[in-house]
Amino acid sequence: MQQAIDIVTIDTRGQGLYEFTRAVRRFVDASGITTGLLTAYVRHTSCSLLIQENADDGVKVDLDGFFARLVPEGMTWLVHTAEGPDDMPAHIKAALTQTSIGIPVADGSPVFGTWQGLYLFEHRRRPHRREVVLNIIGEH
Repeated sequence: MQQAIDIVTIDTRGQGLYEFTRAVRRFVDASGITTGLLTAYVRHTSCSLLIQENADDGVKVDLDGFFARLVPEGMTWLVHTAEGPDDMPAHIKAALTQTSIGIPVADGSPVFGTWQGLYLFEHRRRPHRREVVLNIIGEH
């Protein structure tokens, strides 16, 4: 078994989905691993990871709108408010999604479906620099 690890930095411009599928494909290719498992893990508590459709930008708009309605800002009963009105809703959104995703690797490529892409889902309004750790384990 072989493994490799790297960190992808994603500069966000505020709430939304930021695709980084190409960076993942480059990492897998550079690792030389042909069969294995890739794990993507985000090192933050107010953003998350999603595998989602990457063919129609309307999907991103609808997901943003859904989560804004599901977990709105301005919930007066929240206690954790020191970092602004979007902070605790961002933590809740991250808790409802995931911070780690496993993706199979076969024939030297991540096994995404035809319309699938890997996204960082930023839940804060202001820009952030986010880090996603990529770890692959498998065989050449």
